[in-house]
Amino acid sequence: MIKKIVLLVVILALASCSSSKPAIATTKKAAAVQTRTAAAKKTAPVKPIGKNYPSTNNTTEVIQSTSKTVVTSDLINNYVLQYKDIAMGNMKTYGIPASIILAQGILESGAGRGDLALEANNHFGIKCHKDWLGESVRHDDDSAQECFRKYPQASESYRDHALFLVGKKRYESLFTYEKDDYKAWAKGLRACGYATDPKYPDKLISYIERYNLHQYDCQVTGRNYVPINTSSPTRSASSVANSDPKINMNTYDPNLYEVQKGDTLYSISKKFNLLVEDLKKKNNLTDNAISIGQRLKVK
Repeated sequence: MIKKIVLLVVILALASCSSSKPAIATTKKAAAVQTRTAAAKKTAPVKPIGKNYPSTNNTTEVIQSTSKTVVTSDLINNYVLQYKDIAMGNMKTYGIPASIILAQGILESGAGRGDLALEANNHFGIKCHKDWLGESVRHDDDSAQECFRKYPQASESYRDHALFLVGKKRYESLFTYEKDDYKAWAKGLRACGYATDPKYPDKLISYIERYNLHQYDCQVTGRNYVPINTSSPTRSASSVANSDPKINMNTYDPNLYEVQKGDTLYSISKKFNLLVEDLKKKNNLTDNAISIGQRLKVK
């Protein structure tokens, strides 16, 4: 009887010890599975949250002017469509090629995304000079903390750019060129001292030809336009509209809306659940005047 009691105590003690040990793989196959699972958990890549990856059909480039700005072809295209009407208007009034105006705007402002454009609505890198009486900002350029002009809206920057070229004696020779001779204008701007970069003319010409900006010169002069770059990364608003008159440019960018016949700022604001003042602020508008084909930021 005593032997049986002793044997029972020993069995209970052994059972208690085995239950307190951690579970382990009992076969080589199970051990291998556990090893692979642990390795997978350790090395699994984690995708950063909120990072925007560029689409495969949207090229990216760096614009170096008064600031270093990374832009895409879509951003440049939207910039052109936003300011083409102002550029053509300035061409009619002041005789400066619209293509040159737009190319300078792209280059000097980083397609509207550069520091000066965002902080001061300065799209052409124009410094204060002695005759400037308006607001200004300080920005590092050729020297530290240089004085640059500040404007209430981008359209004022475009107007001041035209007046700057027309009013300065050093740029007189530019106006001896043909209105739509963008190559002569690009080289002339560098020769007159607008920029110190020796590649400045080539950069302007590159934007004009890559984005077919010369078409806006032709719209003003009435000449037929022949695309230089048939594989352009962008298409103009007119070419899209002509290919299918039913297409609204808004289908190409949900953040933009192309003004249609009969539209008013009020009707557009209601369509996108905005206040008129907010819509004007988004688009740097000083009044309620809009034109058919104009593209407005609505988001």
